[in-house]
Amino acid sequence: MAFLSTKTFGHSLGFSCVFRQWRANHSHCQYLHGYAIGIKLVFDCNELDERNWVMDFGAMKEFKRWAQYMFDHTVLIAKDDPALHEFIALEEKKLCQLRVVDAVGCEKFAQLCFKKMEELLASHPETLGSRPINKTVGIKSVEVREHEANSAIYERS
Repeated sequence: MAFLSTKTFGHSLGFSCVFRQWRANHSHCQYLHGYAIGIKLVFDCNELDERNWVMDFGAMKEFKRWAQYMFDHTVLIAKDDPALHEFIALEEKKLCQLRVVDAVGCEKFAQLCFKKMEELLASHPETLGSRPINKTVGIKSVEVREHEANSAIYERS
């Protein structure tokens, strides 16, 4: 691929979520903790579109809505967390907005975002939302950042 472009949903958007690494029994990460995470998507293509763009960032509304649903004022818990039933009870009492995911952490969140963007591009090969998009665009990588010091990247191999 010859061209790259990036779209960032920064910490200032307030994707404030809480999660825990229940398997990290050697660390304070085993406890609930949260971040206003940031997401950076890297797109690539062989050829620019008629506007000389890799990706029309105006077409990112569906991804942004999904990211807000997943990460904005939510509690993300791994589906194999032994305390999952307690978090389900909290959601039933309207005390949290629970998102059950395969696994938690920046690495898995980056993979989750990558797969969602890949799914959106595959299901809309010529338009995303109402916007025409580059027919050769692909998602190259996604970086999820907890804060300025910590991030993880998932990329196409």
